[in-house]
Amino acid sequence: MAAEFKYVYGPVPSRRLGRSLGVDLVPLKTCTYDCVYCQLGRTSQRTLDRAEYVPLDEVLAEIERKLPEIAPPDYITLSGSGEPTLYSRMAELVAGIKKRTAVPVAVITNASLLWNERVRESILEADLVVPSLDAGDASLWRHVNRPHPDLAFETVVAGLRAFREAFGGRLWLEVLLLDGVTGIPSEIRKIASLATRIGPDRVQLNTVARPAAESFALPVSRGRLAELAKMFEPPAEVIAEFRTDGRSQEHSGQLAEILDLLKRRPCSLKDVADGLGVPPNEVLKLMDELQQKGEVSVVSRQSGIFYTAGSIL
Repeated sequence: MAAEFKYVYGPVPSRRLGRSLGVDLVPLKTCTYDCVYCQLGRTSQRTLDRAEYVPLDEVLAEIERKLPEIAPPDYITLSGSGEPTLYSRMAELVAGIKKRTAVPVAVITNASLLWNERVRESILEADLVVPSLDAGDASLWRHVNRPHPDLAFETVVAGLRAFREAFGGRLWLEVLLLDGVTGIPSEIRKIASLATRIGPDRVQLNTVARPAAESFALPVSRGRLAELAKMFEPPAEVIAEFRTDGRSQEHSGQLAEILDLLKRRPCSLKDVADGLGVPPNEVLKLMDELQQKGEVSVVSRQSGIFYTAGSIL
């Protein structure tokens, strides 16, 4: 049952990583950014303070217990409901995972703390790091990512470059574009120039796919993304949603539980995650499936994004 695991979830299908066993290391929306496009809503705790937000021993015990129950995943992914590099025992966690399994470790990060040498060192033993860079200058970075006021754009970019120089694994730079904001040629030229400075193994273009924190965060069309990808050297990849038709009994049960919950009252993402004991990132994937079937609708209110059973007439 999902409730048996507080910090480990999945495996879930990932757009880039195949079957990914997720590890959630910080409380919901504990982050260095408050991105306008965030699928988890607005940041409730914007911070630069690193801490042991979840007990290291319990996280490792859950991973050790989960792995024999499942087919080997493609990755163990450290990401979750906020910025994972805020987790102060990241280096010990990566080392502990590698002692227990040969499954590659991936870290998905907004890159905002890579200027900190201790943060860089804490993820050097990962197999894959996927940092993000969503703007080409300080002005749009502040508009799109809404960073902690003590962060500076050039410092973040310098941190990315310093990490690239020290890191021996694979580095895939994700760029999430917004229609009419960063998804235009003049801005792509700036981002592409910075990507050349950083030197990732791949650049991957993404856009809004789910209800965002702000209604003005709009997606770029797939065709437009394909054109903008050509402005990178070498051309960037356009990453698409990973689809799978295989559904486990547990998965079907989770869908039924969500529908039962939403039939009683509209719920926020956090309401559903708390009610089911499932991490928000996994709930979003389940919600996607229910929305595609027309069984769940999204309602935007002043207080945030809510889900309700059925379609909105």
